[in-house]
Formats: sequence, structure tokens, C-alpha cells
Amino acid sequence: MLAEAGAEILGTDWIEPETAADIRFVGDLPGARAALAAWEGRVDTIVQEAAGRAKKLFIADMDSTMITVECLDELADYAGFKPQVSAITERAMRGELDFVAALDERVALLEGMDAEIVTRCHAERVALSPGAVALVRTMKAHGAHTVLISGGFTLFAERVAAEIGFDRAIANQLEISAGSLTGRVLRPIVDSVKKCQVLQEETERLGLAREDTLAIGDGANDLAMVEQAGLGIAYHGKPKLRDAADGRIDHGNLSVLLYAQGYARNDWVEG
Repeated sequence: MLAEAGAEILGTDWIEPETAADIRFVGDLPGARAALAAWEGRVDTIVQEAAGRAKKLFIADMDSTMITVECLDELADYAGFKPQVSAITERAMRGELDFVAALDERVALLEGMDAEIVTRCHAERVALSPGAVALVRTMKAHGAHTVLISGGFTLFAERVAAEIGFDRAIANQLEISAGSLTGRVLRPIVDSVKKCQVLQEETERLGLAREDTLAIGDGANDLAMVEQAGLGIAYHGKPKLRDAADGRIDHGNLSVLLYAQGYARNDWVEG
């Protein structure tokens, strides 16, 4: 398929036998991406420059990316509002609703809930996405800086970041009064603009080039960040993000990004 798209194939190598391979070629990257995006095979493909493939900055979304759930939807389940909240979440992540307005609308339904429900929700509902720990810890072992940034909440993000091994966590803060959720989110809001801003600030602070950066997310509020990164990935993403990303993970888990950076299984740090 690459050859048909005009690429000159230089060779192939297994990174992990029967699991992940490099196909080295000379040719147009956008053309190669377009050719492979049309393929219906159940294989994830990441088209990129060979030089600098091991990234030095990793910025990741949390909900439905580094963890398997949407925390706000799960909180709403305890209050009996999950169907309503999940429907709004889906539309917001598809870019059909204003993110901040949708966030305020959903959080308002949590008014009066005991703040301790967050701890219970984290313990009972939050699960790390397969490959999350290995991805972050392997990148850190090779000198990368890692940031978890979420349009969700610090009460979850700080726990998740510590469990996975991120260097930093940034998220929204739920307002709490007398031990209960007020139904409001404190300002400023972590939205699409803030995510992209953090990527740019961290890139400059570390003295990196754009090509040294990797960003991943699943929804429309990750779009600016993913477009700004040297390698932007849609992880089981919504259509708007999938169309804009440099690469898509539609079939595998987060370990795809370890192979994409050239790390074989025996290079991974999993504990």
C-alpha cells in the first residue's frame, strides 16, 4: 500500500515478533498516512520521521485515554443521573457542544453530594488503561517529562497521575463547601485552549523542539493539543480528533506508542 502511494520501501524490521514492525521508506508522509488510513485491516499504523521518534515530552488526556472511564459520568451514576450526563459528555467530546457550558451543566447535577463520593468512585470505578503505566514509566526512564492534563477533576487526576507515574497533573477543581459538592467548577477551566497552552509552555520550558513532543487524547477538547504536538495521537478517538491527528490507535492499547517510539518489550519499565 505504501509502494502504491509512491513510497520507496527501504526495508522492514520486527520491533516485537508478530506484534509490531517498522517499515522504513522514503516518501510523502501525508500521502502515506492517507493511504494507510483507508485500510480496513485491524492494525494500528503510525507514520512518522525515523529521526527523533523517541519523544522527550508527553502530554496526555485522562478520561477515556489514560483511564478507561469518564469520571464525571461515573460520579453522576451515584446520583442517579448517568444517562443524562453521559449523553452530554458524548456530544461534548464529539465537538457538538461548547465544552465549558457542557461541563457546568453536568457538574450542576452533582450539587449536594458528599465530597467523599469521589474517593469511593475512584476506588470502585477508575481503572488504568492497558499500557498506561509502561508507557509513562518507560518514557520517563529514557528522560522524557510527562504531564497528565484533564478537563476532569483534580480529585481524580492527582490520584491517577501518582499511580501511573506522571511528573505533573493539571485538572479542574470541584467546589466543595461543608463537605459537599456545590455543583460548581472553580475557574479558570482546563479546556482545549489550556491543554494546548500547557503543551507549548512545557516545550519552551524544557528547551525542546515541537518534533520532540507527543500528545494523546480521545475527544474534541484534545484537538488543539494534538494538532500542536510533534506527534499527535487520537486514542480510540471521536471523528473530529481522528481526522486531525497524525496517528490513530483504533485497535491496540497504549503500548502502541511504545512500539511507535522504537521501544521493544524488553525495554519497557512496567513496575
